[in-house]
Amino acid sequence: MTLPMSDHSYLDDVTPDRLAALILELASQLHVERQRRIALETLLTRNGVIGDEIDGLAGDAEIGEKGRAALDQSMRRMLRIMTEAGDPRRPL
Repeated sequence: MTLPMSDHSYLDDVTPDRLAALILELASQLHVERQRRIALETLLTRNGVIGDEIDGLAGDAEIGEKGRAALDQSMRRMLRIMTEAGDPRRPL
C-alpha cells in the first residue's frame, strides 16, 4: 500500500526538539488565551452585560471571520518557528 504524498513538506527537516518546542509554545498560548477568555466572560456575566446568548454567537459570520484571521496569523508565526534556521538555543 502506498501512502499519499504529504502536503506538509515544510516539516521534512524539522527536528524533534524544534517540534517539541512548538508544541509547548502552542500549549502555553492556549492556556493564556483560555484564561483570558474565561476572565472576560466572567466579568461580562457578573456585570450583566451578557447571559446565555453568548452560546448563540458561535455561528456568527463576523465572529467566524475574525477567528479565522486570527488563526491564520497564529499559524504563520508557528510555521515560521518551525522553518527558521539558526541557533536553536534562542527564544521562540
